[in-house]
Amino acid sequence: MVGAGVLSLPYAMAHMGWGLGITVMILSWVITLYTLWKMVEMHEMVPGGKRLDRYHELGQEAFGEKLGLWIVVPQQLLVIVYMVTGGKSIKKVHETFCHECTPIKTSYWIMVFASVNFVLTQLPNFNSISAISLGAAVMSLTYSFIAWGASIKKGITPDVSYNVKMKSTSDGVLNFFSALGDVAFAYAGHNVVLEIQATMPSTAEKPSKVPMWKGCIWAYVGVAICYFPVAFVGYYMFGNMVDDNILITLEHPAWLIAIANLFVVIHVVGGYQVFAMPVFDMIETYLVTRLNFSPSSTLRVMTRTLFVGISILFFGSLLGFLCGFAFSPTLYFVPCFIWLKLKKPRKYGLSWTINWICIVIGVLIMTQSPIGALRNIIVSAKNYKFFS
Repeated sequence: MVGAGVLSLPYAMAHMGWGLGITVMILSWVITLYTLWKMVEMHEMVPGGKRLDRYHELGQEAFGEKLGLWIVVPQQLLVIVYMVTGGKSIKKVHETFCHECTPIKTSYWIMVFASVNFVLTQLPNFNSISAISLGAAVMSLTYSFIAWGASIKKGITPDVSYNVKMKSTSDGVLNFFSALGDVAFAYAGHNVVLEIQATMPSTAEKPSKVPMWKGCIWAYVGVAICYFPVAFVGYYMFGNMVDDNILITLEHPAWLIAIANLFVVIHVVGGYQVFAMPVFDMIETYLVTRLNFSPSSTLRVMTRTLFVGISILFFGSLLGFLCGFAFSPTLYFVPCFIWLKLKKPRKYGLSWTINWICIVIGVLIMTQSPIGALRNIIVSAKNYKFFS
């Protein structure tokens, strides 16, 4: 649950300010925990003992065979944005340890990061990546503590300013919209919850939702311990001068920042494996059941290698744009729509009202955060050359 997006939270705060920033952070924590609970509950909500073991199966149950896929699948494909974070972190490690070296473009570091994933993505299922996932979890906790601990050690930046970072009112509004996408990316953990719950045994006496929900509670305790200190301490120390990655802003001690970035790399490698596994399962199942491919190691190697290769093509300015469209639906309102569709709570009752509040907030984030990020894409696209 604790993702690399935590490192961009101080930057998001710089575009929102203290009041809106704190409000958005807390609301996101509460709403995403609520929607996570709904997904855990809906895993076995179909009468007759049927388990909805895949997120797209839940979408199809609610919206139909075809529409359910169109709603859910794009949200799971956005694992590709992890490539950008991994590449930037490797670049920071290189620059920290070798000040005199000729700078290498982020694009090439993304390809270095991808080369590791070309190998690890060949692991067949969730059980086979459990050790990688555990290592990634430890890394995420560690670099989060380093981020806010090193910020406190460095102290408040001279002439720090907490004025919202903007050149004009319209610029500030657009940056705020983009910041919403950064927050959504930080809370992106819902896409694999059903797939993970599917690995747990379940009976009528001991349904899988009981241990799964306990795990989610502990996960969100970890989220609060990591996210709030990084966001608030980082913004308090650096104000609106903070970079889009707090570890980039921190320069000293160099060895500690380099280690923290190395931990980010290890974490993102593990995170990529976890979030990509449902995508691989879905693609390979389609190829076997619909296109009559034979299930084999060759098929796995070809499909997963191609997917990783495509992931390399995405660059940083797309992050907020894509996260607004892909992550905010799963985090804020798609589970609520599914709940209303399948559970049919009493109209204007408490459950009905809470779900619609989450839907309204989620739709606002989905429709507005890409607007700010799209502006950044247009501004930078003219001079952007991937291999230059």
